[in-house]
Amino acid sequence: MSYRIGLVGKPSVGKSTFFNAATMNDVPEGAYPFTTIDPSVGEAYVRVECAAPEFDETCTPSVGVCREGTRFVPVQLVDVAGLVPGAHEGRGLGNQFLTDLNETDVLVHVVDFSGKTDIEGEATEGHDPREDIDFLEEELDQWYLDVLEKGIEKFETKYHGAEAAIEEELAEQMSAFGIGKDRMKQVILAEEIGLDPEAWDDDDREELAREIRKRTKPMVVAANKMDTEPAQANWEEITNDPDYDHLSFVPASAHAEKALKNADEAGVVDYVAGDDEFDIVGDVSGDQEAGLRQIETFVEEYGGTGVQQSIEEAVFDVLGSIAVFPGSANGFDDEKGVFRDCFLLPEGATTEDFAFHIHSDIGEGLLHGTDCRTDRQVSKGHELAHRDVIELISTKQAAP
Repeated sequence: MSYRIGLVGKPSVGKSTFFNAATMNDVPEGAYPFTTIDPSVGEAYVRVECAAPEFDETCTPSVGVCREGTRFVPVQLVDVAGLVPGAHEGRGLGNQFLTDLNETDVLVHVVDFSGKTDIEGEATEGHDPREDIDFLEEELDQWYLDVLEKGIEKFETKYHGAEAAIEEELAEQMSAFGIGKDRMKQVILAEEIGLDPEAWDDDDREELAREIRKRTKPMVVAANKMDTEPAQANWEEITNDPDYDHLSFVPASAHAEKALKNADEAGVVDYVAGDDEFDIVGDVSGDQEAGLRQIETFVEEYGGTGVQQSIEEAVFDVLGSIAVFPGSANGFDDEKGVFRDCFLLPEGATTEDFAFHIHSDIGEGLLHGTDCRTDRQVSKGHELAHRDVIELISTKQAAP
């Protein structure tokens, strides 16, 4: 099971181009609202330094690829359609948009930083990208608030002032957001509003809904079209605005990433996704070379096109995920494959979590793990680190 990244944004900001560039799928692109109606799901990747060379091995990945010592580990990218102001009230694709969004672990919000599309996705000049950032957060906050209010109403109707745990009722009401009662109580206490909902005023409820949203639907802003001067000016203003300190921003050009991947497939350039450089290796016209040199200037200045970086920011920095390789202290069986797998696990995952992630049988029979770099035994409760290579010692094998 891979992470699901929700790709969101108002119409005509380059979201479908971003999706196609990340997955090399072919979904419709166009400068008009609702080019995408149904959510498209594709396979994108995050980069992990391969562990195989440290063991004098050459990996044979079962999924993804390894290119020049870098593993490309699959994640799911979901191009969610229907974001317009009033989505939480059913406007646009409203309810379907929210349903699709809720099936994702983290969001990448594609924003046109050039300011050339208005809040409805229509062509304009001088639009402030902050309005787009704000309206997505406001839509999500209102959605969460609606659900929260229903939970509070159920609690008050059910208990009529009797002593009861509000966090249990709210966690049940908001279970679709992936928040349990312990975490719910933690959020309520952090807001310092007490555990009696009758004492909460409108501001308390709004702040609580907002905080639950931030913790369960974290977000990265992909500042798209950063290869334009207006976008670069907006970048300086917005990323230095303390009102947005709670968000992660990545400068991006989806158009540049797609152009480079197409050129790489055609043998025109040698380019590895996410790199901050590439080589022109094929015959190109004068206009093509000029276009590639413009892209070259951009990727050198910003450390890449930002498409790969946005996905990795979401998975590794915002979610805090780690990559772990199943290993073998006694060497690999070439027939079964060498470093076939690389799994993405949540922050704080243990040896036992890793075992159950691979298969319930292995988890149920787990005795301990072995750190293949140090040949040291590690316990079931040992917390794993990014790029660990762990052999699992279990009394059971995974079912075929």
